[in-house]
Amino acid sequence: MVIRAVAVIGAGTMGAGIAQVCAQAGWDTRLFDSFSESLERGMASIEEFWNKGIELGKTSSDQKSEWMTSLVAASNISDAVDGVDLVVEAVPEKMDLKQKIFRELEEVAPSHAILATNTSGLQISMIAHSTGCPERVIGMHFFNPVPVMPLLEIVEHEGVAPETIEIARLVAEAMGKTSILVRDVPGFATSRLGVVLGNEAIRMLAEGVASASDIDTAMRLGYRHPMGPLELSDLVGLDVRMDILNSLADAFEDDSYRPHPMLEELVAKGFLGKKTGQGIYDWSDGERKER
Repeated sequence: MVIRAVAVIGAGTMGAGIAQVCAQAGWDTRLFDSFSESLERGMASIEEFWNKGIELGKTSSDQKSEWMTSLVAASNISDAVDGVDLVVEAVPEKMDLKQKIFRELEEVAPSHAILATNTSGLQISMIAHSTGCPERVIGMHFFNPVPVMPLLEIVEHEGVAPETIEIARLVAEAMGKTSILVRDVPGFATSRLGVVLGNEAIRMLAEGVASASDIDTAMRLGYRHPMGPLELSDLVGLDVRMDILNSLADAFEDDSYRPHPMLEELVAKGFLGKKTGQGIYDWSDGERKER
């Protein structure tokens, strides 16, 4: 199957980034969000990214114009999925919400369309089997910022069709991303490792082992991580990290995965990371500073 049109459901940080790379791949791309303000912010963030690329000489005005032509904001989900070959869901990490959306997608999307979820840790089979077409449902876990990060984690479940996996691999290739294939186990490969490292880094920060920037520097320079675990947690979203940790703890019946109290306290205060201007670091002026 050739991908010609794609719908992205959810216009937050991840959804906007996914829509951006789809448009850049040359596909007719529709971005939808049930909240008009979120949709406007998502579209604005994509244009801002392209404008910055022009300023830095990485993107031409002609490229931006071509990509903008491929990208539209859809006012309702039916318009978004009309005639598409691929739907990528990127809504918050709530199982009941995702299942509800996938049941709706089964009704309104074309019967040949691949239905992908961008979840970073929820069980794909539970989403897939909430529909009558589990063979078309697959996990496609992108990484933030989507236009920059080269990895796409493809998650298979027992009911997925081999053709669906192959199409997901081809989608990754068309986006210029390297894909890995993992089984549908809690946390997959990346989230399970990443959140545990981030949680331990928060524990070290709470215990006064070192400052946030020094902990991050240790992992960047000592282990060649491109970004320290605390800065990455702020970028991903502390609420997202906390939800994944709790999901892992429940799935494995192992409280060692539970989020550190400092993480819970930050989330309770609304300090969710870069997206709110405050997290482990202070991002109020757009730059990372110690709090």
